Amino acid sequence: MKILFLFFLCTVLAAAGYSQIIRADSAAIDTSHLSAKHLTLFLEPVEVIAIRAGDKSPFTKTNFSGAEIAKNNTGQDLPFILSQTPSVVSNSDAGNGVGYTGISIRGTDATRINMTLNGLPYNDAESQSIYFVDLPDFASSVSSIQIQRGVGTSSNGAGAFGASINFSTNEFRADPYAAFNNSFGSFNTWKNTLKAGTGLIGKHFTADMRLSRISSNGFIDRASSDLKSAYFSAAWLGERTSVRFNLLTGAEKTYQAWNGVPEAKLYGNQTALNEHYSNNSGYPGALYNSVQDSLNLYQSNPRTYNYFTYKNQTDNYKQDHYQLFLNHRFADFLSANLAAFLTRGKGYYEEYKNDAAYTDYGLPDYTIGDTSISSGNLIRQKWLDNFFYGGIFSLQYKKQGTELTLGGGWDQYDGKHYGNIIWSERGGIPDNFQYYHEPARKTDFNIYAKWQQELGHYFSSFADLQFHHINYRIDGFDDNPSLKISNRYDFLNPKAGIAYNRGPWQGYFSYALARHEPNRDDFEAGLTQQPKPETLHDFELGLAKRLPHYNWGITGYYMLYHDQLVLTGKINDVGSYTRTNTPRSYRLGIEFQGAVKPAKWFQLSGNVTLSRNKVLNYTEYIDDYDNGGQKTNTYKQTDIALSPDIIAAANLSFYPDSRIEISFPAKYVGTSFLDNDQSDQKKISGYYVQQMRLIYTPKIKSIREMNIAFQLNNLFNKRYEANGYTYGYYTGGKLVNENFLFPQAGRNFMLSLNIRI
Repeated sequence: MKILFLFFLCTVLAAAGYSQIIRADSAAIDTSHLSAKHLTLFLEPVEVIAIRAGDKSPFTKTNFSGAEIAKNNTGQDLPFILSQTPSVVSNSDAGNGVGYTGISIRGTDATRINMTLNGLPYNDAESQSIYFVDLPDFASSVSSIQIQRGVGTSSNGAGAFGASINFSTNEFRADPYAAFNNSFGSFNTWKNTLKAGTGLIGKHFTADMRLSRISSNGFIDRASSDLKSAYFSAAWLGERTSVRFNLLTGAEKTYQAWNGVPEAKLYGNQTALNEHYSNNSGYPGALYNSVQDSLNLYQSNPRTYNYFTYKNQTDNYKQDHYQLFLNHRFADFLSANLAAFLTRGKGYYEEYKNDAAYTDYGLPDYTIGDTSISSGNLIRQKWLDNFFYGGIFSLQYKKQGTELTLGGGWDQYDGKHYGNIIWSERGGIPDNFQYYHEPARKTDFNIYAKWQQELGHYFSSFADLQFHHINYRIDGFDDNPSLKISNRYDFLNPKAGIAYNRGPWQGYFSYALARHEPNRDDFEAGLTQQPKPETLHDFELGLAKRLPHYNWGITGYYMLYHDQLVLTGKINDVGSYTRTNTPRSYRLGIEFQGAVKPAKWFQLSGNVTLSRNKVLNYTEYIDDYDNGGQKTNTYKQTDIALSPDIIAAANLSFYPDSRIEISFPAKYVGTSFLDNDQSDQKKISGYYVQQMRLIYTPKIKSIREMNIAFQLNNLFNKRYEANGYTYGYYTGGKLVNENFLFPQAGRNFMLSLNIRI
């Protein structure tokens, strides 16, 4: 099947000449029913125009319209909606794209992907990761998306490092509307969405709202999701000024499936499983210390196995986003944008701990009569209570071939980390005992200037300079409460490039320098092992041609890292694994994109990324349980973990009738390794996944728009894993590798009914 897919993809690219679709930036603005007077209103979302890379910018980008998003929005989360994008790999803890999901771009993980909502920062300030689960069904409110691969422009945000994703919700609709979107599918998955808007009221005012609920049992055992969200937006539009307020809120309750499946259970024989069980049982804190754990391991389905069996092993989190925008056009060539935001988050995850040592929680042994009790089963909750607030600004001048943008932003994160023990089987612990409380504060400031100048008829130059300042204080960690961190960083990040635009032809070359501070987990390494910031030199070279019936393009990139933070197996001061700086590493690749439409009823599109992703002079640390301490292995050059050499996607679409669309999206991801030693004993096999989508759009006079969509995922019922992790140790004189993988669902479906009136 892989051979057939690659043949199909090559056919697409050959037919299109290594084609590329470069879609127009399209936050949908419906002006068809406005009068000439109304058309003078300030309709454009300036915060998007100022932030995103334009058509003549020398950066690698992909734009999605609201219509493209809606076509793929049947219930799965945004990483799966974006999975056909070049160099993207998506994964799901629950296996079916609902609940906790992940995304990587060019092998760059979520901690290095900068995400903005209408230009405002979204990444978690401390972990730097992206949690789409906190905004369920956010895709139903998104009017356009731009993905920039590589560093991109400074206006993406201060944290842009490897890739950026910008979401825009600030869509204007002239007419009132109501929409109902309902989906049902495998694993008892439901998605119910209600949307409505006022249209333009009194020539100046408009409001939109959305209510959503998504629920699923998940493919993995007990990996259920109960997700609720709402969106409200109100705007006043004048001829030169617009004011908009957005409220986004989400609440999630997901059963944990974070541990994955032991490879010995997933693909091993009975001997391998017995060995895995023996190595991970019989000592305090072991994976398997109860009869229930043992039965679950041996008797459950290997592909749906979930280590957790406690009935309330759940993650619970609520997050509210408040956004306020002021856009003003001083003249046709000069406009400004101001925006302020507040993100309020609070929640916890609850977990059952078997035979937990009291000393791990700062408690003495508990004595009953003559019996001293030092451990016992307990239930704990780990809480996060935070405020994240700040603002951005931009001033844009655009006249006679000159485009100048001045901008920046300031934000502050105030977070409380604390843990409570809510139940103890053997007593000796006060009710709701708080065993740690560690506040953190992070302040971020950046200012930038970017200048684009046309050079004659065909060429334009680009220059961009950003100053980025960070103050970060952490008052202790869960496993190391006495460790206090106070760090300051000042980064100067230049970017420059040149672009060529002549008719259907586009070409560009750019260079960008970016620096990235460590995340919270990195700082827990201890005072003797404090991490250094990462540095990235990003070189991009591209050429594309756009014509009505076909588009083609090719991008080459070289991403050179200094002090990249990677997992090496090295333990910190309290015995936990932590990321360590490596002196040099790089990503070198070529991206092809393309589409061809030889007839109205038929279209081919595809993309493929070929890359080398290497870490140089890598040192691996392995625990030695026989002799104590750690052993080391040094490698001259190895593959960067979770970075496949090939990522490809293709789509074959048929339009037999104006009301019918039949498409066959496909994805291929090559082999990747679980860590950086490039061992065949620690890898994720390459996989090919085929989908089928059928959309029927009947014409009914009383309904503005209606469609029925049927999506069949994993058409050929491929068994594959999209993510994993590993750790190793020496015991009994031999090396043991413990690999854990995340199986994805086999053949499954989603059926949706969408009505707009």
